[in-house]
Amino acid sequence: METHAVLTESPINATSTNSQPTETNPQYQQLLQVAERLCQQSPDWVTFFREVMGIDGVIRRTFPNFDDLTAFERSEEFSQVQKMLVKLRENKATADSESEPTRVITVRLPKSMHEYLRTEAHDLRTSMNKLCISKLLQMIEQDLIPADQTALPKRRTTTTPSLTGTPTPAPSASHSNGDSPFKSGF
Repeated sequence: METHAVLTESPINATSTNSQPTETNPQYQQLLQVAERLCQQSPDWVTFFREVMGIDGVIRRTFPNFDDLTAFERSEEFSQVQKMLVKLRENKATADSESEPTRVITVRLPKSMHEYLRTEAHDLRTSMNKLCISKLLQMIEQDLIPADQTALPKRRTTTTPSLTGTPTPAPSASHSNGDSPFKSGF
């Protein structure tokens, strides 16, 4: 598999603009072409996600600015990239555990929401895990995320190592007293 070729792709001449996305944006077209080339190699969906959409993927390298990234996520080209990911997820093969270990997260949610997800997964004839991953892969408008009094700033470029081996945003303030900067609410 020629996945390495995508790994070395450089960002697509990213410039910070706050303009609305258009179908003729050359950066968007170039990113779509990179995704199409990798998709044609039939990688597992995890590899495709990591190389194209992940933290160190070509999309994030091209649009490190939050507003530019969000604008791209609203584009038709991004929609096409997501459809490629869905198609690859339909294949049973996934990355081996050495190249991309699986991590488990615990999400606290009300019983009624759990029952809703379970019923939705049943109605769609899929697992709750697949349904939740599909929902997590969708772009969500920032105004649909509840504000928190201790809300962290928008996506940051400073990163620290995480347990998953991929960079995560660095904390905005030190919490030497052991308190988490995150609230446990829903």
